[in-house]
Amino acid sequence: MSNRKIIIAITGASGSIYAHLLIQKLRLIKDQWNELAIVFSDNAKTVWKTELGNEDFNKIEFPIFEKNDFNAPFASGSGRFDTMIIIPCSMGTLGRIANGISGDLITRAADVVLKERRKLICVVRETPYNLVHIKNMETITLAGGIVCPATPSFYSNPTTVEEVAATVVDRVIDLAGFDIKTYRWGN
Repeated sequence: MSNRKIIIAITGASGSIYAHLLIQKLRLIKDQWNELAIVFSDNAKTVWKTELGNEDFNKIEFPIFEKNDFNAPFASGSGRFDTMIIIPCSMGTLGRIANGISGDLITRAADVVLKERRKLICVVRETPYNLVHIKNMETITLAGGIVCPATPSFYSNPTTVEEVAATVVDRVIDLAGFDIKTYRWGN
């Protein structure tokens, strides 16, 4: 088993399907990681219920930490979580991270991941971008984070909403350094 430790942060941006699919797909490659922790922002569960029409977040079997739990193991670099995926990532969350404001567990964990030079992937879900968004994305990128817009691809000919969303999630899993079976260009 791998010694990988992952944080998934779910914010109130539109795109709960991405978080839902990511959790499902990570279950399938459980041999590639050994610890998974989840944190929701205030609005994330409301958006999940609205968009997905369920409360399956209550059925998640992985540890879920409260947004103000600064005793969470990933609130410190000594917890050695190596990857954080914020999916979907609201522009407000991105802006707070870009400006070093760690007022909750999501922004604190992102700050820790960046300062420890580990992998931060922000799956932003907004359109269009204003200049503030672009500058914040630049700052995150310069700090070592990866900004991955939730922009689906279509060359795999997806036919359902889930398949379209999976093109984003599979890209995120690739960026996180995991091996997954997915459509590859040229195959």
